[in-house]
Amino acid sequence: MPLVIILYVLLGTVVAGLLCLIPSLHIYNVAGIVLLIWFKVRDVIPYYVIAPLFMSMIVAYSFLNNIPMTFFAAADESAGASILPSVDMVKNGKGRDASILSGLGSLAGIIILIIFTPFFYFIWTYVTAVISPHLHWLLGIIMVFYIMSEWPKGAGRGKTPWEKFKDSWRNVFAGMVTFTLSAIVGLIVTTKPLTPPELSYQSIMPIFLGFFAFPSIIQTLISDSKIPHKQYKSKYINAGYSDFGVAALPGIIGGLIASYMPAVTAGIGAIFASHMTNHRNLQQASFEKPTQPGTVVKLYTPEIYYQQERVFLIGGGVTKLLYYVGAFLLLFVLTDLTPNGMGRGGLNVLLKPVFSPEKGDYFIMLATIIFSGSISMLALIWFTDITIKLLPKINIKKIYIVIIFVLLLIVYFMGGGLTGIFIAAVTTCIGCIPVFYNCRRSHCMAVLLVPIALNMAGYSDAIARILKLI
Repeated sequence: MPLVIILYVLLGTVVAGLLCLIPSLHIYNVAGIVLLIWFKVRDVIPYYVIAPLFMSMIVAYSFLNNIPMTFFAAADESAGASILPSVDMVKNGKGRDASILSGLGSLAGIIILIIFTPFFYFIWTYVTAVISPHLHWLLGIIMVFYIMSEWPKGAGRGKTPWEKFKDSWRNVFAGMVTFTLSAIVGLIVTTKPLTPPELSYQSIMPIFLGFFAFPSIIQTLISDSKIPHKQYKSKYINAGYSDFGVAALPGIIGGLIASYMPAVTAGIGAIFASHMTNHRNLQQASFEKPTQPGTVVKLYTPEIYYQQERVFLIGGGVTKLLYYVGAFLLLFVLTDLTPNGMGRGGLNVLLKPVFSPEKGDYFIMLATIIFSGSISMLALIWFTDITIKLLPKINIKKIYIVIIFVLLLIVYFMGGGLTGIFIAAVTTCIGCIPVFYNCRRSHCMAVLLVPIALNMAGYSDAIARILKLI
C-alpha cells in the first residue's frame, strides 16, 4: 500500500505540475476534471489514494504556478500575494530570482506546517472553538477593512477639479462597484443554483474563470507590453537568511488567516499581514552627485527597497502554501473538539461529498506534502530555466487564444453548458473592472464573502426575500 500511495503522489505532482504551467488554469479546475475521471474509474483507483493524490496536486500548484504568474502575469484570486514585485523583476531581467524566491517561500511554508503540528492539535482547536461563533462579524470586519484599504492610486491629473478628482479616486469607486456587483452575483448563485445538480461540485468554476482567468487573458491580448526576453541566470539567489526570517511572520499571519477564514484568499490575508508587520522606516531614494563634472547623475536606491521586494516574494510563497495546502491539511486535524476537521477552501468543498478523513491521515498527508514539495521545488527550478530559454520563441497572445477555447470547452462540458458560459460572461465583465480601473482583483471574492457572512449571521433568507430571489 505505501508504494501505491507514493506512485499516486508522484502522478498527482507530475499531472498538476504540467497543467498548472498553463496560464490562467486554476488547480481547482484541474481537480474538478480529475474528480470527474475518478467517478468513471473508481473501481480502478483505490479509495485510500484519493487524499494523497489531491494533496500532491495542490502542493505542485503552490510551487509551479509561480512560473505563469511571474513570466506571463497570469493572475489568480491569490495573485496579490506575489505578482506585483515579480512583474517588476521580470522587466529588470530578474524573473528567475522572482520565481525561485516564491518557490523557496513555499518550501519554507512546508517546514512551518511541520513545526506547527502540535499547535494545530493542542492549541488551534481551542482557538477554533472560541472564534467559530463569531466568524460572521469577523468576516464583516475583514470586508470593511479590505474595502477601506483600497487607497487612491491616481496622481490627480486634470485641468479641472472634477477631472483631478476622477483621476485620483476612480480605482476606489471601481473597487466598491466590483465588490457590490460580485456580492450580488454571489447572492443569486447561492440562493438559486443555475448549474445542473449533477455538476453542482463545479458550480463555482465558471464564476471564478470569469472573475480571474478571462480578464487576465483579455488584458494580455489587448496590451502592447512585451515580455523582456533577456533574463539573467546566476549561480545564487539574491537573498539571505535574514530575508526568510523577516518574511516568516507576515507569511504565517497571512497564511493562517487565509487558511481558516472562509472565502478569505491568500491575497486578502497578505494585505492584513503586511499592515500588521510592515513598520520599518524606509529610507528615501536619492540622487548621487557626479564624481566628475559633466558625468551622469545616478539614482541611489537603498538596500531596504530590494529587501522589501525579496521579503514580499518569500512571504507571498509562505502565505500561498499555507492557504492552499494548509487549508486542506487542517481537514485531517481530527480531535474531540474538531471531529470533522477544520479544513477550508475549494478542494475541501470538492472532496467532502466523496471523502471523509480518518485518524492517522494527518501524518500521511505531511509525508505527501514533503515528498511532493521536494519534487515540485526541483521542477520549479528546472521549468523556470526552460521558460527563460523559450521566452524569445513564445508568442503569448497565440497561447492565450488557444487557452480561451480550452477554458470555454471546460465551462461548457463541466460548468453547466450554455448557462455556465453565460455566468462566465457576466462575471468576466465584472472581473474586467479591476483590470482597467487599477483596483484590487480580490474584490471579486465578495461573491463568496458576503453570502457566507450573511448565512453565518442568519440573514441570508431575509436578504434573499428583499432581492426577490425566494
